[in-house]
Amino acid sequence: MHERKQKMYELADAFVALPGGMGTLEELTEITTWAQLGLHRKPIATLDVGGYWTGFHRFLRDAVQAGFMKPENLSLISNVATVDGLLPALEAYRAPTVGKWLDPEET
Repeated sequence: MHERKQKMYELADAFVALPGGMGTLEELTEITTWAQLGLHRKPIATLDVGGYWTGFHRFLRDAVQAGFMKPENLSLISNVATVDGLLPALEAYRAPTVGKWLDPEET
């Protein structure tokens, strides 16, 4: 699985998650973690077919509210409602500057 994801990363200019199961969720969260760690600055989006990803993005906002995630990490993944909106969202993406856990002043 890791070799497959590494190849996906090398070939991709952007990452789009369609509705899927555990493998899709795992791939999405890993590539987002790579972005959070500064390993890439490629756009990441979920295509919210029928509201599929709405709950996932709510979960991420809840994680921020609970203090488990920094607010700027929310901008790592765009949630796009339509196929027509996907390319413009990917083109407009600007990778945020985010840190893994603590601000440099806190270390």
